[in-house]
Amino acid sequence: MIELYSIRDVARILAVQEARLRYWMQTGFVGPSVRKGGRFYYTFCDLLAVKAAKDLMATGMPLQKVRKNVDALKKALPDDTHPSTRLRVCCDGETIVALHHDVAFEPIGGQVVMAFNVPSFGEHVAQVLSMPRVDPNAVREATSDGAPTEVSDNPTEANCGATAYRCFIEACAAEDAGESESAEHLFRQAIDLEPNMAAALTNLGNLVYRQGELEEARKLYDRALEHDPTQPEARYNLANLLEDMGETDLAIAELRKVCAAAPEFADAHYNLGIMLAQVGGTAQAKQHLERYLELDTGSDWSSHARTFLDQIAV
Repeated sequence: MIELYSIRDVARILAVQEARLRYWMQTGFVGPSVRKGGRFYYTFCDLLAVKAAKDLMATGMPLQKVRKNVDALKKALPDDTHPSTRLRVCCDGETIVALHHDVAFEPIGGQVVMAFNVPSFGEHVAQVLSMPRVDPNAVREATSDGAPTEVSDNPTEANCGATAYRCFIEACAAEDAGESESAEHLFRQAIDLEPNMAAALTNLGNLVYRQGELEEARKLYDRALEHDPTQPEARYNLANLLEDMGETDLAIAELRKVCAAAPEFADAHYNLGIMLAQVGGTAQAKQHLERYLELDTGSDWSSHARTFLDQIAV
């Protein structure tokens, strides 16, 4: 049976922002190859390709050359490549090679700039996935750039110059630094350069939402979902906005979609449970709050959820 990995799994394993993975998928650079139940999943071969892309871009290799090498790697790997497969993946800056049985690699006329053992990487994958997942999303607002580890971006063709991706990364950094005006400007610039960048639309929606511009935020979330219907963050934030606008029934409908498409999105279960309780759906509210507690056992919000459960049980 082929093991599959969600976009959140890949973000955790490789310390790559989900937004970057979505962007790579949207642009056809590198991404998941399996669609199941309306969602995309990465095979282990896909995971190796993403790791190779990340490592090669960190060396400053031009994007087109990275794409060429990653495509070559995917063609070289057997479809049934497993984490225990004894392969060593190497690149001399021009050609990428997968070698069997840990044979030493000394490229003629070049230097190894990227190399990793597949069994060791497989052990890393298993170790990361066995660790408790820290949900990057805040209970009231989810952004589409969440990742468990900060990612340092070296200058590459992908993020140099006035590119949409560069603007997006700089906008996220500005937002993290509390520079809302700069972040808003950069998110808008990213969208001007690439109108279909759903992650930038979502994050800009969050900014204007916090500024009280609810109608504009709603339009931005709608645009994000038009371009990426599978993005749970936009739909989750749209639901919060709809609740603030007094459209609770629509908010509940959107949160149901989030919980169905992304069942591990803990905060969606929490908010849905609260809203359902408010409209009299006590039994369903209990189910979602209990599901939230299964996903989040130690935060302050988990204590709130337990208190609320006690209240509606009376």
